[in-house]
Amino acid sequence: MSSHFPEWLHKKLPSGGKMYATEKILERYGLNTICGSALCPNQGECLAAGTATFLILGDRCTRNCRFCAVTKGTPKPPDPDEPERLAEAAAALKLRHVVVTSVTRDDLPDGGAGHFAATLDALHRRLPAATTEVLTPDFQGNVEAIDTVIEARPDVYNHNIETVQRLYPVVRPRADYRRSLELLKHVKEKDPGIYTKSGLMVGLGEDFDEVVAVMQDLRSVGCDVLTIGQYLQPSKDHLPVARFVPPEEFALYKEKALKLGFVHVESGPFVRSSYHAHKLWEKTGHEMYPCT
Repeated sequence: MSSHFPEWLHKKLPSGGKMYATEKILERYGLNTICGSALCPNQGECLAAGTATFLILGDRCTRNCRFCAVTKGTPKPPDPDEPERLAEAAAALKLRHVVVTSVTRDDLPDGGAGHFAATLDALHRRLPAATTEVLTPDFQGNVEAIDTVIEARPDVYNHNIETVQRLYPVVRPRADYRRSLELLKHVKEKDPGIYTKSGLMVGLGEDFDEVVAVMQDLRSVGCDVLTIGQYLQPSKDHLPVARFVPPEEFALYKEKALKLGFVHVESGPFVRSSYHAHKLWEKTGHEMYPCT
């Protein structure tokens, strides 16, 4: 990382055979990851651990969020074979907890919800003992699309709030703060057995009290799990970093979130949506099947 970053944002990059082996499996099955598409700073660490967060429905997003490195443009039609290939790759990687996200597909009538459901179905058939987590777009508030994903029974339904309400017009101009809260509320009301999860970035110009207000809003709709991480500018064409948040402030956020009643919280400079995603199950006392 660049030398102008504070000391706590310098990270040693892992290397070795495990990382390359993971990359080879992803290449073999022709799959995208959000790790690579979003330029995640944890990519090397996760690949070296034999994990990755799958990115379905292509690698072109129909929205133009000012913080995100995923390529914008006109996507290709969904690949009907992708769900089965993803399930095979998850089996090859011996994943115990599988995280699946997507680009936003406002061009599709259901926003890609049916493809999420097909992917979950393939995973449940191929890895029946594995837990599953989806990170979906807002489906433009389409309740039928959201229900399609819910009915496919993910163990965790993640939808990121991303930032404080005041910054939405700048950070997420085509998204809606209340719509995202309503999605999480609907999931919990439709199926209370599904853990709901959300994440936000800090360092975009928000203040501490605004972040706490987001936490309170998330808890008011029953959100169980929260991730908070430092926003890092992917390129000069994206929003600049307003502030590098020190580790002790992340610790305060975590303390506050746990007091508000979140089941599990990951808060730190390098935290991202699926960072240590499997730890929810350790926290809640669920047993995960042994990696073989």
